[in-house]
Amino acid sequence: MPDGVAPLRSGCGAEAADTEKDGSGMITALFWDIDGTILDFLAAEKAAIRSLFAELGLGECTDEMIARYSAINKKYWRLLEDGVMTKPEILVGRFSEFFAGEGIVTDADLFNETYQVRLGDTVVFIDRADELLRRLKAAGIRQYAVTNGTRIAQRKKLTNAHLWEVFDGVFISDEIGAEKPSKAFFDHVFATVKDLDRDEVMIVGDSLSSDMRGGLAAGIRTCWYNPAGASCPVDLPLDEEIHDLWQVQELLARGKKEESIWI
Repeated sequence: MPDGVAPLRSGCGAEAADTEKDGSGMITALFWDIDGTILDFLAAEKAAIRSLFAELGLGECTDEMIARYSAINKKYWRLLEDGVMTKPEILVGRFSEFFAGEGIVTDADLFNETYQVRLGDTVVFIDRADELLRRLKAAGIRQYAVTNGTRIAQRKKLTNAHLWEVFDGVFISDEIGAEKPSKAFFDHVFATVKDLDRDEVMIVGDSLSSDMRGGLAAGIRTCWYNPAGASCPVDLPLDEEIHDLWQVQELLARGKKEESIWI
C-alpha cells in the first residue's frame, strides 16, 4: 500500500457503529462506481462546461458559476435516484434551471446534447485508480463498472481512460433501463454475469444515495469511498469505509491466505 494511506476503518453507519464486522469473507469481485470514485467528475464537468461556454459565445464561466451548477446537478440526480424525475427530464432540467438563474439565454437541450460528448474528453484518475485497477486485475480480482451516467458520456470516458480492457463487464443505466440504487439495476448485473456469488461481491463508490443504498438493496458488501472524511450516515449499515482507493487492497487481503500479494 502506498505511503501515507491512513489505517483502514471497518464499518460505518447504523449497525456498524456498534460493532465492527470481522471482514473475513473472501471478496472475489468488485463493482466500481465511475464518477467521483475512479474518475474525477468535477474536473471533467468544469472542462466540458467551459469549453461549451466558449464555443457558444456565452461569456465567462467562473468557478462560482460552476459551483452553482454542480449543486443544481446533484439535486437533479438525487431526484432521478428517488424516482421523482426521469433521466431525460433531469438532464435538460438542470441546465434550464442553471441558465435561468444566471440570466443566460441558450438552448438547454442542445447544450446538454453536446455536453454529454464533451464530458468524455477530460480524464483525470482519482488516487491513481488506473494503476490500482490493473494491479487487481493481474491478481485475479473480477471487476465491473456500474454507473448511472449516460451511454454517450460513459462509453467515451471508458475509451479515453483505456478501461474497457480492465473491466470484466460494464453496466450503464442508460443501457439497462434502470438506475442505481434500484434493485432492478443490480438484478440485471447478476442475471448477466450468472456465476457471481453475491456473498463475494463488494461495491465501491462515493455516493451514499446510489452506490451504498444500491449495494444494500442488492444484498452485497458495501464500501463507502469517503475521501473528505464526512460523518457516517446514521441510517445506513455500511460494511466498510475507506478514504483512499488503495485501501481496497487491505479489504481483499482479509480473505486471502497470502496477504503479501496485495501489499
